[in-house]
Amino acid sequence: MALNIQDKKQVVEEVAALVAGAGSVVAAEYRGLTVEQMTNLRAEARNANVQIRVVKNTLARIAVKGTKFEDMADSFTGPLVYAFSGEELGNAARVFQTFAKKNDKLVVRSLSIGEGCLDASYTAQIAALPTYDEAVAKLLFVMKEPVAKLARALAAIKEQKEAA
Repeated sequence: MALNIQDKKQVVEEVAALVAGAGSVVAAEYRGLTVEQMTNLRAEARNANVQIRVVKNTLARIAVKGTKFEDMADSFTGPLVYAFSGEELGNAARVFQTFAKKNDKLVVRSLSIGEGCLDASYTAQIAALPTYDEAVAKLLFVMKEPVAKLARALAAIKEQKEAA
């Protein structure tokens, strides 16, 4: 069913709101996926706190105009599904990458984590980014370990002196 001008404006506003709150955007071609596969993709995205939309490319181009994702507009060709992740920049790429391993029909075309459009070859690198919680845990470990080593060394010195 064709959209009238009011419906198109509403779609553009909805997508523009998603873009405004997104930390990263991934566009992937979904040609050949079944309805069941798309439903599974949407479920995986929901679990990862990623918003997925299938929108006409012309409306998507209008929605990203004037945003940090404007550079991606040139890559909006063919039947695309768009994924928007909020604070966790790698979530959208991670969802598409894990889903594409099981379904070879989903092909990432472009992605962006802020400004500039990246080629699909960067999907694995972006998906490998740690989540916020993982990054904080790694940072705390790095900060805690030197102090723990010092405490173990002092305890060993104390034991040596007591044994002598």
